[in-house]
Amino acid sequence: MNLETKRLYIRRFEKSDGEDLFEYLSDEDVVKFEPYHVFTKEQALQEAIKRSSRKDFFAICLKESNKLIGNLYFNQGDFDTWELGYVFNKSYQKNGFATESVYALLKFAFLELNVRRVVAYCSPKNVPSWRLMERLKMRREGLMLQNVYFKTNELGEPIWLDSYQYAILRTEWDKIKNNDEYQDFL
Repeated sequence: MNLETKRLYIRRFEKSDGEDLFEYLSDEDVVKFEPYHVFTKEQALQEAIKRSSRKDFFAICLKESNKLIGNLYFNQGDFDTWELGYVFNKSYQKNGFATESVYALLKFAFLELNVRRVVAYCSPKNVPSWRLMERLKMRREGLMLQNVYFKTNELGEPIWLDSYQYAILRTEWDKIKNNDEYQDFL
């Protein structure tokens, strides 16, 4: 899958993406809601190699420079439900790149893969993330209390976190895909 938007290329990871991956995965502000800690340079180089062979991670690159500025995660789960995730370099946030790339992925998923349902999760504290999902007309399905943990305290006990769950069905997408507010992303 290679996608193109007005400003972005969305492609599979390449082994050589490690430097750009390190630039944002080494930033505590970027990974604070992710299920991992900041990456060292060596870890990021290895992660790029690993992601280059995986089918569920996609690199988001600027058309003008081919610079990797973020990534999408898209993986099929049970009952033809796909999970969506995203992480962006802080230097490129608040420019519409997340909205543009996630819209392109949703469009591909529903129109080309004939996906039935897409879900995404985020911390209630991650306001930019849940606002992105709402901009894309995903529905907040609920607040799950203490449903996940990524880290433990000094005693090794889980630090439980709450999550919002958002989703959009193919039937909902079909009703809104031609909405004027989406025209900028087509």
